[in-house]
Amino acid sequence: MSSTASRTIYNVPNALTTVRFALAIAVMVLIPLGHFASATVVFLIAASTDWMDGYWARKYGQVTKLGRIFDPFVDKIIICGSFIALVGVAESGVASWMATIVVARELLVTSLRGIIEGSGGDFSANSLGKWKMVLQCAAVVSVLLCLINDPAATWLRITTLGLLWSAIALTVYSGYDYTLAAARVLRDQGRA
Repeated sequence: MSSTASRTIYNVPNALTTVRFALAIAVMVLIPLGHFASATVVFLIAASTDWMDGYWARKYGQVTKLGRIFDPFVDKIIICGSFIALVGVAESGVASWMATIVVARELLVTSLRGIIEGSGGDFSANSLGKWKMVLQCAAVVSVLLCLINDPAATWLRITTLGLLWSAIALTVYSGYDYTLAAARVLRDQGRA
């Protein structure tokens, strides 16, 4: 297979990302309708298959510019969309300021990444950003499980509260960490 053929945007990784995008939209539709069990299953499929498109793209040499933009975009839609949808459910415990922090952090990091990579620098996701995503996903699933089992068991409510606050704290901290990293990169670029 030629490298041109393997770099086409019509490939398996981009198809997987497109499916994840559709699943993310489905979650945002299911939550306001009160279909929390279905939303949980769809969210779990969307979030747990995040690694597949990137793995496939690297293994088979199918990394594309579209994929490098579309994959993290879909990650942000899954998380931001779920938090925003949960704000509309009174019993969820997700406050509007929490969703605002999640969205603001993603906008900030995306903007910083655009500036740095647009000037030729590298601003790839770090392990802190990946752990932030894992904690956010765990918080969303835990909130949905509480909504499914309303009234939820005390241990589940406490776990959910802990995961939600931890996810918000790590979201803030990782945004701060990325901002410091971006400042260092921009400072170094200014010296070059």
